[in-house]
Amino acid sequence: MVLIVVLVLLAAKVGAELVLSFLNRAEVLRHAGKAPEAVAALMDEATYQKSVAYTLAKGKLGSVELVWDALILVAILTSGVLPWLHGKFAPLSPTGVWDDALFLIATGMLLSVPSLPLDWWGQFRLEARFGFNKSTLGLWISDKLKGLALALVIGFPLLWALLSLVGVAGANWWVWGFALVFGFQLLMLVAYPKLILPLFNKLTPLPEGDLRTRLLALSDKTGFKASTIQVMDGSKRSGHSNAFFTGFGKFRRIVLFDTLIAQLSEEELEAVLAHEVGHYKRGHIPKMLVVGALMMLGGFALIAWLAQSAWFNPAFGLPAGELASAFLLFSLLSGLATFWFTPVGNLFSRKHEYEADAFARDAMGGAGPIVAALRKLAQKNLSNLTPHPWYSGFYYSHPTIVERERAVTGGA
Repeated sequence: MVLIVVLVLLAAKVGAELVLSFLNRAEVLRHAGKAPEAVAALMDEATYQKSVAYTLAKGKLGSVELVWDALILVAILTSGVLPWLHGKFAPLSPTGVWDDALFLIATGMLLSVPSLPLDWWGQFRLEARFGFNKSTLGLWISDKLKGLALALVIGFPLLWALLSLVGVAGANWWVWGFALVFGFQLLMLVAYPKLILPLFNKLTPLPEGDLRTRLLALSDKTGFKASTIQVMDGSKRSGHSNAFFTGFGKFRRIVLFDTLIAQLSEEELEAVLAHEVGHYKRGHIPKMLVVGALMMLGGFALIAWLAQSAWFNPAFGLPAGELASAFLLFSLLSGLATFWFTPVGNLFSRKHEYEADAFARDAMGGAGPIVAALRKLAQKNLSNLTPHPWYSGFYYSHPTIVERERAVTGGA
């Protein structure tokens, strides 16, 4: 019965995503011949046609990936591979927990293998077709191997400590488990840009000059006072551009993709920075951390309950009451339920984007710079200008560019 319920939930999720993808594709095709008046000024005709083709290609690949991942999940749940893997690791440490931690790490690595061909296709076929891919096969493989190494070096000790809490904290292990993982996340906010990000990308200080002077002046004026502004060599993998800030307190730092610097004027870069500062000044990061912490706490409580149930693990051929198996199954199946709450989270995310845009407008003394930056980023990234409202409402963490322009200019 448990397996049947899971399969029904999976079918519902896949069906809903395919319907949304179909609606979005139909909406894009409806406007493919000629851009609607509301978006005609955002791109020239050639760029608009290229954005239509890019959107349709990504949508098609996304649907293939969706169905493929669903089939893989069904195979994992029904083939007996999970009990087989568990049986291979369980004898390694009958009285300890390191075998359970190794079981989780190894299983996670193995389950990521089936997605590699489509990941490769997306990078070296689809993205390359539209001029975005800058990576090489060697770099792509290196990234995957580094990810595996980090999973072992960081993930294994964390899982070992988490599973060990059961023997120390007893029935309340999930409270301490939440504290451990959430504390680790806060630590990573500081450690990631210093220790992990440099393993994949080169970070260099923004050179002295007008741009650095303008950005630091804006940072001081808005009360952000970043410790440094760094440039990341994102162009070695992709032509897409971005900007973000990491850390907190005195560890704050601004990171700009080199592609972003190449694409925008100094004033537009200043507006983008003002937008990112707006997220900080409006308290969006602490708010999202609190929401994430509450969801994580609820997830730990649910895992503790499922692990103690007599029906959850055995429904998939795994030992009843074993925490590692409950963690694995939860990670595989939780998305079937949380998927339906996606639009709620994105609704708040879009609200934050509106607030950050308004902050940038006020900091720059008008909407012109942020509007110009948004338009140019939409052009350079071939953004979908005509998404179906249901699709964008469900999936988009950022408002469409038309919605952002209308909001930041007061509808002018």
